[in-house]
Order: sequence, then C-alpha cells, then structure tokens
Amino acid sequence: MALNIKDLAITSPAFGFGEPIPTRHTGEGEDVSPELRWTGVPEGTRQLAVICHDPDAPLPHGFTHWVVYGIPPSATGIPEGGGGEFSEGRTDFGQTGYGGPAPPPGHGTHHYYFFIYALDSEITDGPGLTRLELLDRVSDHLIEMNRLVGTYYR
Repeated sequence: MALNIKDLAITSPAFGFGEPIPTRHTGEGEDVSPELRWTGVPEGTRQLAVICHDPDAPLPHGFTHWVVYGIPPSATGIPEGGGGEFSEGRTDFGQTGYGGPAPPPGHGTHHYYFFIYALDSEITDGPGLTRLELLDRVSDHLIEMNRLVGTYYR
C-alpha cells in the first residue's frame, strides 16, 4: 500500500497528536471510542475507512482496537461512542466495535495509530472484516491516508 499524505487530516478533541489518550477511552475507563474528526477528503473518494492499531503490543502483528469502513465521503467524523453510517470489523479482542487501550502493565508507553483511508471504491462486505482483510481490500484503492497517534501507559 503506497503512502499518500496530502490534505486529508484526522484529529480528536479528546487528545492531540502524540498526547496521552484519556482513561475514559481505554479498557481501564469507560472504554468508549474517542470522537474523531477529519477534513480534506480528496475528490473522487467513494468511501472512508478508519483503523486503530497498536504496533507496540507484544504480538507479531501488534493489536487492532477498531476497524471501521463503509463511511460515506460526506461524513466529517465519528462521534464519541461511535454511531453513524458505517460497518465495524473484528478487533483483536475478537469482537466488533471499539476496544480501548489496555497494554500489559509495565510494558511501557504504547502508541495508538488512528489511520484514516480515502478510497476510490466501496467496500461492500458486511460487518466483521479484520484489519488485515480490510487492508487487503483497500490496498489497490487508496487515494490518500493519514493518521492521528495517541499514547497510553499503565
């Protein structure tokens, strides 16, 4: 998948780039997804997708916390706690929906990448795709991507 970062930007009012994710949005808190906002959706976008992934998890492929796809290009974000016109995939918790940060105690600071993908095609699969399945489907349809990185330590 080619990296293409131009005008597409993703932010959250809950935390800034490189800042700690509030406990409310973690497995130690209410485990509610943070609000996400984006701007600069490129022309020709037919759908958006979002993945939250922790590459610092002590597993061969890291740990996936959220997989969201089928987001219409007119959307400007996802409200706190989710909700909207989209499908959710399976996380490494073995369920659909958001599962917040919960790194092993004393494992150091983990980085949580909230990737946004602008796609030139529509993903027509129903809910339940994994991160790797989604990435396989979008790899040839990526117009642009970007990411927001939050941290968490326990």
